[in-house]
Amino acid sequence: MIYINRITVCLILCLLWSSGYSQEQKLKKAQKEYEQLGFIKASEIYEKVADKGYRSVELFEKLGNTYYFNARYKEAAKWYKELFAMDTSIAPVYYRRYSQSLKATGADRLAQEMYNAYVDISGTDKERMLKAEDYLKRIADNSGRYTIKNLPVNTDGIDFGGYAQNGKLIYASTRDTGTLAKRKSAWDGLTFLDLYEVSVDSGGSYGPSFKIKGDINTRFHESSACVTRDGKTLYFTRNNTTPEMKRQKKEFQRLKIYRATLIDGKWTNVEDLSINGDTYSTAHPVLSPAEDKLYFVSNRPEAIGATDIFYAAIKADGSLGRVENMGKTINTYGRESFPFVSDRNELYFSSDGHFGLGGYDVFYVQLSKNGTESQGSLLNVGRAVNSAMDDVAFSINTQTHKGYISSNRAGGLGYDDIYGFTETKDIRELIQAQIHGTVIDKNTGEPIANSKIGLFYQDGTPFISVVTDMNGTYSITTDRYASYAVRASKEGYGTDEAYSLRNKKTQEINFRLERDLYALTEGSDLGRMLGIKEIYFDFDKWDIRPDAEVELQKVLTVMEQYPTLSIAIKSHTDSRGNDAYNQLLSEKRARSTKQYLLDKGINEERLSAMGYGESRPVNKCTNGVKCTEREHQQNRRSEFIIGILKK
Repeated sequence: MIYINRITVCLILCLLWSSGYSQEQKLKKAQKEYEQLGFIKASEIYEKVADKGYRSVELFEKLGNTYYFNARYKEAAKWYKELFAMDTSIAPVYYRRYSQSLKATGADRLAQEMYNAYVDISGTDKERMLKAEDYLKRIADNSGRYTIKNLPVNTDGIDFGGYAQNGKLIYASTRDTGTLAKRKSAWDGLTFLDLYEVSVDSGGSYGPSFKIKGDINTRFHESSACVTRDGKTLYFTRNNTTPEMKRQKKEFQRLKIYRATLIDGKWTNVEDLSINGDTYSTAHPVLSPAEDKLYFVSNRPEAIGATDIFYAAIKADGSLGRVENMGKTINTYGRESFPFVSDRNELYFSSDGHFGLGGYDVFYVQLSKNGTESQGSLLNVGRAVNSAMDDVAFSINTQTHKGYISSNRAGGLGYDDIYGFTETKDIRELIQAQIHGTVIDKNTGEPIANSKIGLFYQDGTPFISVVTDMNGTYSITTDRYASYAVRASKEGYGTDEAYSLRNKKTQEINFRLERDLYALTEGSDLGRMLGIKEIYFDFDKWDIRPDAEVELQKVLTVMEQYPTLSIAIKSHTDSRGNDAYNQLLSEKRARSTKQYLLDKGINEERLSAMGYGESRPVNKCTNGVKCTEREHQQNRRSEFIIGILKK
């Protein structure tokens, strides 16, 4: 690792140094030590050891994580593969990380196998497998949030699709046509539908209805309109009126979306849009909050089901970009229709392909910031908006919590009616949950302030990130029905990741981060930096075992990298057994450790070896004190204390 100047070095060392000296003293000391030694990055040491052919679970876990958290999935998959080749049990999280790394590199089949194994071992994602009664309970939990009433604009014919803008409600109706033909579906419009508008005051009173002026209404169907905020542009649905389509029978006529401009109080300059086609239908337009995207419904060839929701970007010159499908979270093999996007970037739509109460039900999902995909749970909005019949053309003002829904439910005035509603409980309250926790230093137990906590969706897309406070704590508002990857990171530390559970109103996820970047300072323990707690020897022996050799290779690699570094090897035992024997055993093991490094080419003047037996315990576990195996383990340790060769 190369640093550009000494000021940068001092700043980094200030973050890593944790003594009681003043800031100025720390800077001076760090500067002096840097001139003689430098820094080590633990992950780089691990990789050099692995490249020499040494193998251990710890090496492969940490190397895989290093690349995984930096989105270098090819390298991550390489080291995770080595991990899974080890004959040992592996934590469930690595099945998931290996799966994601494999998928990112195109190994889909093995990725699926690993993910399935993760689900089987952890059970984390099994709650996605909801039964019908689970869906019904969730719908019941979502219900009762609306008061609803029939509007005075309705007739004994067909009225649907209310779109409120600038104090006016635009809707489709068969009034004045003399036609009461029952609608066959919510998809294909109705015979002789025209577009009407009615003024609505702040108190909810409606004036008389009028056909909208201009060139919109014809002898064909017109319905499903939306207007830009400035009131100058109208998008609407009409039968395809090209000559070829006019010759077809009525029941085969397809739909198109048209655009018109308001000039002198009349809608004119009606234009056919590029997203339309003569071999498929396009309908139900709605704009994004920024009015830079047009969402619509179509049965074009790339649709997943009978009809899907699509979008296209609206360019600065008004032309439309490439048509994109909204994806399988939203679209099913059934019919999705009547999209509406709120000013909070929430998509409401009607579907008969998701589990609901009747034919078409209204569903809700939060969209990503750019509005191109779903980012959260798909919810049925519940009764009273949804019924046992078809419920379509939902729209809502999120400021007033008032909106409209069209339905052919029992009790209406006609075949289809428009209903006004008031939302009494924000839908976000149904799905909001909290994830909270603390981030601490794995070795010191101290809280880590300003560490980054990032939440990611299942596909790896970022959801939100926060930083921990001075106490190392964080709290994030999330989607109750979604599962996230929760990732903690901090400069100079390794990264760690856990997975949240679905359907939890609150859950605690804590992290213990291990340093990855260390200053090589005189008197510090290299073994602690590199996670070497004990050099293992067989019982009553002192020759180096293969697993101990992996640990010593870490020390060797650092010493090879920094030729002015010296090491004092200190070996300790626990209190069990004879004191004198433990002293002798620790001395032999320290010398054996030293000899290993000598045999690898390290100069003897750079090494010293001392055994301390059981004389320096790190806890209460002295002679006669009853302790757990874990407590005894803390005392069985090897230390590699850093020194600097005197010139």
